[in-house]
Formats: sequence, structure tokens, C-alpha cells
Amino acid sequence: MADDKAELASSARKYWSAEGYTPGGVMRKVDYAAASKGLHPSFAGIRIVDCDTHITEAPDLFTSRAPARLKDKVPVVRRVNGVDRWFVGDRDFGTLGGNVINTQNDKLLGRLAFPTLDEGHKAAYDTKQRLQAMDDMGVYAQICYHNSGVTQAGSLMSLGDPELALTVIRIYNDAAAERQQESGQRLFTMAHLPLWDQAAMEAEARRCIDMGLKGFVLPDTPERLRIPSYVHDYWTPFLEMTSEAGLPINFHLNAAIDPTALTWEGFAFEQTLSVVATMFSICNAATLGNWIVSGRLDRHPKLKIGLIESGLGWVPFALEALEHQFNEMLPSKSKILQRRPWQYFKDHFWVTYWFESVGPKLLLETIGFDKVVFETDFPHPTSLYPGVQEHIIETLGGYDESVRKRVLETNAVKLYNLPF
Repeated sequence: MADDKAELASSARKYWSAEGYTPGGVMRKVDYAAASKGLHPSFAGIRIVDCDTHITEAPDLFTSRAPARLKDKVPVVRRVNGVDRWFVGDRDFGTLGGNVINTQNDKLLGRLAFPTLDEGHKAAYDTKQRLQAMDDMGVYAQICYHNSGVTQAGSLMSLGDPELALTVIRIYNDAAAERQQESGQRLFTMAHLPLWDQAAMEAEARRCIDMGLKGFVLPDTPERLRIPSYVHDYWTPFLEMTSEAGLPINFHLNAAIDPTALTWEGFAFEQTLSVVATMFSICNAATLGNWIVSGRLDRHPKLKIGLIESGLGWVPFALEALEHQFNEMLPSKSKILQRRPWQYFKDHFWVTYWFESVGPKLLLETIGFDKVVFETDFPHPTSLYPGVQEHIIETLGGYDESVRKRVLETNAVKLYNLPF
């Protein structure tokens, strides 16, 4: 059991590689006035929804909200060797996450973030600054994910303190609901759940739905956390609840894999990072495949699934491969499953695009105009910043207004049940 706890705790420390915070990298100077002119006139009437961004958890997020009996136990930020890190007691829960945009609006290349919160742009955690950055980018609303590993289920489970772990989750979700209101329904943070306790998970999910949160983020393979697989009835009441509420479950990248195991020895940090970032996205194909062959989607015909920071270019290949495997590798189960892979995708899944040009220009009709949403990954290293509007024009400029509106607004409104 001690080894299990140590392994779970290490997941937070590894959430962002320490090398990504070392001196180095290259600063890209940004002409912010030229890159921040707001919504381009060709998108007038469209409220662009950015479906993958990150909010940095403020250093006082937990200490300012914890009940008195837990004030000295909740996560705090400490600076160690010049790097801001989360701690719970003497346990290192990792860095504050990714933010490569500095206070002068320039962008750091070749690193994951600045070592300290102070060096990064306040839009990473301050709602007023975030809304201004969104206005400058021409983005109306953002779907937001965590930035650090401090609320990861595996790390919280390692504490051996269920009350503390649940308190951390509830504080995070309370702050998400407040941010949503403070932003005027423009910042929608995906909720976290106490996955290790079925009753607590269902209660917190219901609370989040009642607070107006718009979706949940889940691990690709919960069994890695010693939690039952999604084929187990452990998940059935929760999946029924989200389906009935019209809210999606989201899988951000594919965190179940270790893409560093696929890179060659002897690479510098930047070389490894380039391959790792690519593989995290492509391996969403495994998440897609697992759900399609599971039989779960027949049990929950209204379930919505977001594959986030996924890209879209791999989707036709993955679905064609699954169609082939249904015929060649799945002779018994394919008779039990009620639909084929393409139909499961069209009924249940949405994917995001950001840096791609080929995919959005050539594959939208094949994948489905109503199955793709847009993202920037702000303020992470792979983010579109700067030049968001220019990239949208390049990739969607050849489509008529109805397609642009679907990809940039309507699809996201449907997926997340947004109030506009």
C-alpha cells in the first residue's frame, strides 16, 4: 500500500517535467497591438468558443476557503530552488502548470512555463485580465481545465485522508462556479470529482450540475488509479446522471500513456517535448476506440464525450481502422454492439483543432461539420497565441458562414450546453 501511495503521489510531481522550468528557451517578441485587434470582421455575429484553455490555480485558492480544522492541511505554494510548487504538508504535488506568456505579452519557446507565478501573465489566473486577453484574441467564451496536478485524483488518494481530499475537490469546483458567474458566463471550468468513492463522486457530480458547471474531466483509464474500469457498473449512475443533464465527460489529451517512453535516448529536452506533445494528442485514438468497443455507448445513447487537445487529422484513419477491426478482429462482440464505429463517433464524440491546417481545410465534411470545435490551448506552450484570428481565417475562410459558426460556436454550445 505504501508503494501504491508513493506511485500515485509521484503523478503530480511529474505533471510538468522539471526541465521545462530550467533557464533557457527563446523569447518570441510579440507585437501585441498588431496581434490583438479582437474579432475579425468576417466572423461578425459569431461568439467564438475556445474549447481548451487552462486556468492556473491561485496560490491562496485552498487556504482562503478551507474550514478552520483543515487550514494547515490544504495545498499551499512554496518556492523551491526558484520554482513555485504545490505542497500538501511535506508532499510535493508538482508545479503550477504551464504559462509561457510573460507580463509583457511575449511568448517563451522551448520551455513549459516561467519558474514563478509572478513572471507569467496574470490572465492565467485573474478573471478580469483573462477576459481582456480573450477580447483581444477575439474569443467570446472559454472552456477551462486545470493547470497543475494539485487536484489529480491519484495524488489526492495518496494522502490517505478522504476528508481532506474531498475538501480540495469541492473547493476547486466552488471556485469554478464563482469564476463562471464573475466572468458573466464566459469562463466555464470543467469539474473534478472524488473518483475513488462512488457515493461521494455521485454526490459531488450532482452538486456541480446544480451549481451550473458544464462538464467533467475524467482519466482515460481509471484502473491505473485502482478505480474500476468504465465497463464496471461503478460508473453507471454517474454516466446516467451526466447523460440526463446533457453535460459531457471530457478526456484531455491521453494522460494514460507515457509518450517519453517512445522517444530516443540522448534527446535534448526540446526534442523530447516535441514528440511527446504530438503523441499525447494522437493517442486520443485509444480513448475513442475503448469507448466504441466497450458497449457503454449502447447503454447510454445520450452520452456526450469531448476529446480535448486532440486534433482532428487522425480521426478518419482511426475510425477506418476500427471499422476494419470490427470485421476482422471482433467477430463475436461486433454482433453485440448495436452500431458501427463511424456511427458511434457521430452520435457521441467531439474533437478539437487548433494548430492544424490540413485537417480543418480538407477533412471537416468527412469528420462531420457538427463534430469539430475550436481551441487555442491558452496559455500553454502549444497555444495559438499570438495570431488566433489569422489562423481561423486561414483554416475556415474557405467555408460559408454557416460552417464557420458551427465550428466556432454552435458545436461548443451544444456539447457544453452553454447559455447562449
